[in-house]
Amino acid sequence: MLRILGLALCSLLTCTQAEPGALLRLGMDIMNHEVQSAMDESHILEKMAAEAGKKQPGMKPIKGITNLKVKDVQLPVITLNFVPGVGIFQCVSTGMTITGKSFMGGNMEIIVTLNITATNRFLWDEETGLPVFKSEGCEVILVNVKTNLPSNMLPKVVNKFLDSTLHKVLPGLMCPAIDAVLGYVNRKWTNLSDPMPVGQMGTVKYVLTSTPATTASYIQVDFSPVVQQEKGKTIKVAGPGETFAFPEGYAKGSSQLLLSATLLSSELALLQKSFHVNIQNTMIGELPPQTTKTLAGFLPEMAVAYPKSKPLMTQIRINKPPKITMKTGKSLLHLHGTLEMFVARRRGKTTTSLFRLEVHFNLKVQYSVHENRLQMTASLDRLLSLSRKSSSIGSFNEKELTGFITDYLEEAYIPVVNDVLQVGLPLPDFLAMNYNLAELDIVENALMLDLKLK
Repeated sequence: MLRILGLALCSLLTCTQAEPGALLRLGMDIMNHEVQSAMDESHILEKMAAEAGKKQPGMKPIKGITNLKVKDVQLPVITLNFVPGVGIFQCVSTGMTITGKSFMGGNMEIIVTLNITATNRFLWDEETGLPVFKSEGCEVILVNVKTNLPSNMLPKVVNKFLDSTLHKVLPGLMCPAIDAVLGYVNRKWTNLSDPMPVGQMGTVKYVLTSTPATTASYIQVDFSPVVQQEKGKTIKVAGPGETFAFPEGYAKGSSQLLLSATLLSSELALLQKSFHVNIQNTMIGELPPQTTKTLAGFLPEMAVAYPKSKPLMTQIRINKPPKITMKTGKSLLHLHGTLEMFVARRRGKTTTSLFRLEVHFNLKVQYSVHENRLQMTASLDRLLSLSRKSSSIGSFNEKELTGFITDYLEEAYIPVVNDVLQVGLPLPDFLAMNYNLAELDIVENALMLDLKLK
């Protein structure tokens, strides 16, 4: 009843959940690598073995064996399997030799092969906002046991002693190793929700949308990134109707990161003012001299207004937030703004505006990764619209300037845009991921990073 009432209230109040701006799919390739690396780098089994012979507070001595020591710990073999709705089932296969003084007074040696199993739940820590693994149900399963106890002893006596000894020693020795390894992996998530700078203009923070979902093939983490300007204003990421999803066809067990076009648009909105520019160079690339004489070749009115050639100054202002759109194989950056041309004056004198045009043009965007930041390189796709907003030289047909403005944008303005884009966009910081190895692909409404380990 309470649940029904809650749903009714939610609908009345139009409850909404933040749309994910990025999706992470963790396959078994990365999970195997991370757990194995944590086991190897932490040397946890060797450390546990070294602690086995030390007297621990509150630990009762084991009857029938003294001077307990563990040595010759074998390199563990780790097997992982996804458990839908839970996390990962982990099995660590290893072996070791347990030594000590037996109840018979002689040196005893037990060579053990065993499996340590546990279920590692993948949870969302609401206090930190971070994903976290937590183990439960740890068990130690004996696979094979060999001992140097005298063969003339009754087998039942030997087996009872071994069973009693090993079941007292091994769980306390081995199960903390699972927790220690998971702690090692969890620490590699700690920087995930830290704000990361986009130049000097603002930050991006990757925030979990909900508890990570585990399927039989992968773990999916949904992010609702927070894009914030330097002065604290948050830029909305989600855009209506622009759904995105993982495409089919990727290798089973592989891992991918999906960045929505709306997220990239929000990040570029931080750079909007950086796209404003004043250009006063007379010679620019392959363009003819930027003078009133050159402009008169497109607009005869210029020759009447300025019979003597004067240098030009161009001011471009982007007055709408930049927008990224993506179709399979192609990404465009849409820029809306004004282009105003002035007659340049000597220093200290007021410039004269010739005309101001409203422009809308697209840039084709290529993506790459450098130093773990997403890099974008733009080239002019096409000039979509051109309309006259004001003019001091009288009425003219602005369509006559299409070729001139197109060449100008390509030669003079696009290099400015690419300089701004060199700042790079931050990627989620998790598990010390090396994005430089990723393969990039433009899909519907998103950029796909197929994550690689080598």
